[in-house]
Order: sequence, then C-alpha cells, then structure tokens
Amino acid sequence: MIMALLIGRGGSVGFPNKNVFPILGRPLMSYPLSAALHSEHIDEVFVSTDCDKIKNEAQKYNVTIIDRPKELATSEALVEQVFNHGYNYVKNELNKKVELIVILMCNAPMILPKTIDEGINILRTNKNIDSAVTVSGYNMFTPIRARRVKDGLLQPFIPLDKFNFKIDSNRQKADMVYFHDCGVSVVRPECIENYKEGLLPQKWMGHKIFPLIQQGGLDIDYKYEIPIAEGWLKENGFTEKKFPYRA
Repeated sequence: MIMALLIGRGGSVGFPNKNVFPILGRPLMSYPLSAALHSEHIDEVFVSTDCDKIKNEAQKYNVTIIDRPKELATSEALVEQVFNHGYNYVKNELNKKVELIVILMCNAPMILPKTIDEGINILRTNKNIDSAVTVSGYNMFTPIRARRVKDGLLQPFIPLDKFNFKIDSNRQKADMVYFHDCGVSVVRPECIENYKEGLLPQKWMGHKIFPLIQQGGLDIDYKYEIPIAEGWLKENGFTEKKFPYRA
C-alpha cells in the first residue's frame, strides 16, 4: 500500500493553533489533507497528532488517526522520530505492507494532488531513487549571504574561505538555491527505517533525492506567512468557495 502520513502537533508557541488557522475560510491542515485524499495513488491517509483540534478536523475526512506519544509531541522531538512512529504503527500494529510513504505537514498547504502523484511515479519508475521531495527556489537565502552575530559583530555564517567559489553580490547570477518547502516528501520505507544513515541535513530522505520543483512553497511557522500561502493558493485556483479539485 501507499500510505500518506500527515503530521501536526498542538504545542506551537510562536503561532498557537496554526494547523487549524483559517485560510480562505478553511483550516490550514485541510489543504494537505485534501490533496492526499485526491491523489490517484494513495491508498490510505493517516494523521499523527496529539492535538484534539487536529483530531476533530481529521475526523471529518474519515481518515485514520494515530495518537502521537507525549515524548514525540515536544519541540525537542525529532521529526524523523515522528515519521518512524507513524510508519511502524501502520506496519506493525495494523500489519500492512507499505510500498511508499507520502509525508505531509499540517502547516504546509502549498501542495496539489498532481505533485504528490508525480513524486510517487518517480519512485515507482526509478528504483534507485530514495525519495522525491518538493523544493522551492529561494536565492535570497543563499548560504553565501548568510551571517551570524559573533562578539557583537556580523560574521559569515559558514567559513567562506574554505570553499572554492566566487562570491557574487548579484544573487540572480548564483546557482539556484533550493529549500525543501515541506509540501510533500515521497519516501521509501527503508529511508524511515534507517533515518540516521541518510544525507544531511534531512537524513530521513535517504541519499538519492529527486527534486519536485515548485515555486514559493513553505511550512507556516509565523502568522505573517499566512498571506504568502494565501497568494500561492489563489494562483493555483483556490478561492473561498472552491478548490481546483473537489474538496
């Protein structure tokens, strides 16, 4: 089976209740949840959470809820441990053989069913690929331009003198900088089982990671990011009255 695992917890400090915050008249989490339900290939959707508000919303969609343990619902818990818990619940408790895991975030609404299916098809036709994940280009955040404060002064965040590249102040000329935007990650079970052995910084993606390139995606951690998500959704056919597919 291909399982979708939507994760979200209730303990956000910077943006309380962000996962059910209304955007275009719907709870934030309804967007990735609906995208999973309208995938052509996903067989079953699971929601891993400790939050009653998230559970109540998920129940409207007739999906399976996985109770996340308290120790995995803290800000210190590693996200790969949450993935591992959800996958092992389906594999061991429900005794289901999992072909692929489609990972979604309650606070990452910029995802469409066709993108999920593209990632699934990539892994099904390329057995040497470990995962397929959505990325968005953010050249303004290139590590070449990154700074940190040390002894009260700005210093390069990374040791630029140790790298063999030309520093160009025009970021449009630089190599495109991609960040995983958390829209979707389609991964093989082996990646989750061996999540300590993959490629940094997100080892649970494995080593051979295929980019599903989109534009402007992000996971929402602050309220000021809501208009960005709303703009993306509108550009992709969402309004307060309709989805670009049946909601």
